[in-house]
Parts: sequence; structure tokens; C-alpha cells
Amino acid sequence: MSNFLVNNAWLLPFCPLLGALVAAAGGKQLKERAHYPVVVGIFAAFLVSLGLLLSAGPEPTTVVYDWLEVSGLHVPIEFRIDGLTTMMLSMVTFVSTLVAIFASGYMAGDPAYPRFFACVGLFVFCMTGLVLSNNYVLTYAFWEGVGTCSYLLVGFWHAKPSAAAAAKKAFLVNRVGDFGFAIALFWLWTVSVNHDLSYGNVLSEGNLSQIPHATIVGIAFLLFWAATAKSAQVPLYVWLPDAMEGPTPVSALIHAATMVTAGVYLIARSSPLFALAPEITLLIACIGCLTAFLSGAIAFTQTDLKRVLAYSTVSQLGYMFMGLGAAVGEATRFAVAAAMFHLFTHAFFKALLFLGSGSVMHSMGGVLDMRRFRGLRHRMPKTFLTFTVGALALAGIFPFAGFWSKDDILAALKMASHHSHNSGGVYSLIYWVAVLTALMTAFYTGRAYFLTFFGPEKLPSPDDPEAVAEAAHDDHGHGHGADDHGHGHSHEIGLESPPVMTIPLMVLAVCAALVGIAFGPLTGLFEHHLDKSLGFEHLPHFEHHSYDWATAIVGTLVGVIGLVASYLLYGNPSPVPAKLARALKPLYLASYNKFWVDELYVVLFVKPVRILGSVLAFLDRFLVHGALVRGTAWIPRLVGRDLLAPLQNGLVQFYAAVTALGLAGLLWIILLLT
Repeated sequence: MSNFLVNNAWLLPFCPLLGALVAAAGGKQLKERAHYPVVVGIFAAFLVSLGLLLSAGPEPTTVVYDWLEVSGLHVPIEFRIDGLTTMMLSMVTFVSTLVAIFASGYMAGDPAYPRFFACVGLFVFCMTGLVLSNNYVLTYAFWEGVGTCSYLLVGFWHAKPSAAAAAKKAFLVNRVGDFGFAIALFWLWTVSVNHDLSYGNVLSEGNLSQIPHATIVGIAFLLFWAATAKSAQVPLYVWLPDAMEGPTPVSALIHAATMVTAGVYLIARSSPLFALAPEITLLIACIGCLTAFLSGAIAFTQTDLKRVLAYSTVSQLGYMFMGLGAAVGEATRFAVAAAMFHLFTHAFFKALLFLGSGSVMHSMGGVLDMRRFRGLRHRMPKTFLTFTVGALALAGIFPFAGFWSKDDILAALKMASHHSHNSGGVYSLIYWVAVLTALMTAFYTGRAYFLTFFGPEKLPSPDDPEAVAEAAHDDHGHGHGADDHGHGHSHEIGLESPPVMTIPLMVLAVCAALVGIAFGPLTGLFEHHLDKSLGFEHLPHFEHHSYDWATAIVGTLVGVIGLVASYLLYGNPSPVPAKLARALKPLYLASYNKFWVDELYVVLFVKPVRILGSVLAFLDRFLVHGALVRGTAWIPRLVGRDLLAPLQNGLVQFYAAVTALGLAGLLWIILLLT
């Protein structure tokens, strides 16, 4: 049975692709049932992924067909079924199934309902293909496919200027990272044995041992460059918070299960290569630390519930990169496993939180400004209870999922500070910044949670001062105005979401509560499964590692302190937050304005590029098109119409005279030659 599943692993990406094609082709006939083929296709892929879990090993691969063979570059459609692959596939397909079910209720009534689900199915197809790929070139192809699908989904409501701008921003920023990936591919091709870019060949000890250290460092840097864009790290993180302009289920897909995990996966997949470049792993840890702290500081003051969660995603991705960056010395295998375990648990509780925010938005008529609603726990008990689980998991409170994976990363950083020969002090500093970031995470999570569900009940009203500002802002296409959908909801404001939306929340809440216990350090199932991945058996490993309870206690304490502080400030209306904002006005404004990073990018990059584009457009219009193209066309016209055309005047005597002159000229030439 296992061989049958491995040989037919192509069914896993094919099922969501088939669902997407059916939804796209039969959208007019299916109408409000267009989600059926996509949900069924993704769920079928999940069932196949469960079967592949039992078939995982470092070696099993299957070739579907030969895709590309040019100038010595041979790229088959070949899938690898190992521990890392099957873990990612199970998570992606399971969470995507629940998101698609939720979306069938959330998107009900949207005029582009079939198009939405076709894009979702295509998105899952590209992500599963990326994870299954056994070749860097094939991974790159699906990598670009994921980016294209994110563009289509973030800009799904393309008539809304802010959504269209966010989609373009996501697409262009990711192109910057993809450029690094492309250069890495060309470089790998030149140094790999037989120009074979399959993972088995590139990451083999025989191949890596023949590559000069400087080349390994360069390739590792380029792959990390690619990952910084896909997984939203400094300086290429700016696209992800704006990606919330798409429908909320899209935010759950992008932020939790699919696109942003691709960069983390790429580095983890290439960990045998990164293990030989400690300079780059230290850089990864530093960038992850900076990203986690910066985005956490921004999340402190945001008033949009989805935007808080968006910056939380950036921060948690920074945690994953800190884990990957801690892969030095004997901490290598444990650190990579810790980063991937946080990716695994984060998918469940972040999908839960985003879908929970979507449930709140659905109930509030599209409003997500936390200043315009409050005390929703009685009106929305199911959303409240499930959101509570997600918030506790994100805050890292025992025994929820985030507690186990976050503390594994802290333990990995502590191990790296002991096992790194030259950078122990840097890793120790990163560890304490990570602890501080955990405190910040608990605080801004609690702030969003208490502002939404606690205190006196308040529902959105057109008389809110924030509503006036939001409406004025929305005139320019940047606000959420009346509705996330771009059209009014048909339900009454303040009602709990329907079962099709709350049931996925309950399932995700159970996962967010239990996956850490079931797969974490108490059982070791996740780490043992990851050991079945290609190249992991050769990674350095500290055999006698025991659970670091001291780090766990520190992580729990800062999480509790953060939640208690947020409750004291936001559990009930209080003048203290406003007083603190006035007392710390420069810091408050810096956080609220996202440290003006977007404005800085506009000055440094956007405006210069636009000026350059204007100059090039001028040169193209007047030099290339004007002088060269039109000038080239003008020469035949000059010769033909202005010089030769007058000679064709239809007068016989003129032709006779010209003939006589021509004959005389020929005779004169002959006389000269003789």
C-alpha cells in the first residue's frame, strides 16, 4: 500500500487542481455551490497526505514524467516523500480544508464566488507542488505559482484601490526575493555534480564536500534572500501586513498554512547546505530577531484586529528564523526541528485567530476597528471561546501549542549560545530579545482579545468618531468602509456566525490546544518524524538533550505577565492607555505609524524607480520610438515618395529623355573604362 501511495503521490496536488478547474469551468452552473469541488479536492489531498505519512523516509521518490531537458539541465516532475514533506503536506491540506469550508459561509453572496474558490484550489495546488518537489528548479516553478496565486487572492476585490495596491505590492516585493532564488539556481547548476539540481544530488555529502566554502556561503545567502521575501523578514516584510486587504480566509491561508511558510521550508529543506555556512545561520538568527521585535512593537498600537494579527504573523515568522539561525554545532538538528515545529503549531492557532477575526468581521458588518466594538463574548460565545484558545496559544501559555514550540526555539537559542565557537554572545543576546518579544506577543495578543470581547458591550455605529475617519479614509480606497466584501452583509449586526464558519473554528481550537502535547517534546513524535527527512541524518545532534524546563518556566512567566498587563489596561475601559500614549508620544507615534518604514521605502525606492521609469519612458517615446523606429520608417518614405515617386509621372517624353540620358551615361562610363 505504501509503494502504491508513493508511486501515485501526484494525486495530492492533482486533487485541488482538479477542483479549481471544475470551479472555474463550471462556475456559472455551480454558482453558490462552486466551493464543493474545491473543498472535496483539498480534503482528498489531505487523505492522501495521511497515507503518505506512513510512507515517509529519506529516500522514497516518484517520477511523474520528464518535464525539462535543455543543455544538460534535466528536470523531471519528481516528488520526494520524506518526513519534512509529509509533515508540511498534512498541515497545509488540513488547514486549507477548514479555511475553504469557512470561506463557503464567509464569501456567500459574493458575485465572484466561483473565481474565489478556483484561486484557492490553484493556491493549494501550487503549495503542495512546492513541498513535494524533489528539484530546486521545480520548487522554483511552484514558488512562482504561489506568488501568482497570492496576487490573485490579495487583489481579489480588484475594484477596491487598496486591495489592488496591496496585491501589486506583494507581487513586486516577492519578485525581489525571487531574483535571489533565480541567481542561486544558476550558481548551483554550475557547481553541482552532472548539473543535477535534485535535492538528493545537491545536498549529498559528496557534492557539498566538493563545493568551495565561499560558494556555499554565497548560495546560502541567495536562498535566504529569497526566503526573506516569501516569509516576510526584514527588509522585505512590508507586503505581508497589507495582504490582509484580501478576504479574511485568504489571510488565513497566506499567513498560516501556505505562502509565508515556503521560505522557512526552503531553508529547512536546504539545512545540510546551511549547516556548512555558520556565517549565514548567524545572519538568519539576527534578521529573525530584528523582524520579531520590530513587528511586535508595531502590533502594540494597531487598532485593526486583522492588522494586529498580520504583524503577529511577521513576528512569529521571525521566531521561526531565529530557530533556523540557531542551527549551529550540536544544536543544528534540534534547532531546525524547533523552527519547523513552531511553523506546524503556528499554522493551527494563527488560522484559528484569522478565521476568528473573520467571524467577528462577519458579525460586525465588515468593521474591524477595535475602537468601534467591544464586549462581544456574550453575543458570539463560540467565536469567543475558540478565539480564547488561539490567543492563549499565541501568547505561549501552558499547555497550548504555542507554549511548546516557542520554548523549543528559546531552548535552541540557548543551546546555540553554548555550542557556537565564535558567536555565543550574539546568540545569548538574541535569546533575551526573543524572551522580551514573547512578553510583547502576550501583551498585544491580550490587548486585541480584551478590546474585542471584554468590557461593556458596544456595536459599530455610524456616529462613532472612528467611523467618520474611516469613511473619509475609505474614499481613497484604504479603509474597510462598510464591508470587507465590498458589499453589505445581509445578516443582522451582532449575531454569531453560522455553523459552517464556527465548526472549523472549533476544530482548529482543538488542534491549537492539543497538537503541542501530542507531537511536542513530551512524545518526541514530531522530531522523530522529521529525522526521516533527506540529509537530516547527517546534521550534528546533541544526543543527550533533555527538556529545558527552566526556559519553559521563563517563557510561561513572561506570557502570563504580558496577559495580566493587557487585562489591567484593556479588560475594562480605562484612561491609563491614553495617558501612557501621551506620556510616551514619540514611541507611540512611531509604533502606530509602523516606524515609517513604508514611507522610507517610498522615498528610497518607489520614487526613484518612478523617476527612472519616467526618464526611460521619455527616452523610449522620443529616442527609441521617435528617432529609431519612426526614423527608420521615414528613410524609405523619403527615398520612395520624395525622391523616386516624382520620376514616375506618366509622361512618355520624360521617360524617353531619362532613357537617353541613362544610355549616354552608360556609353560615357564604357569610354572611360576602355
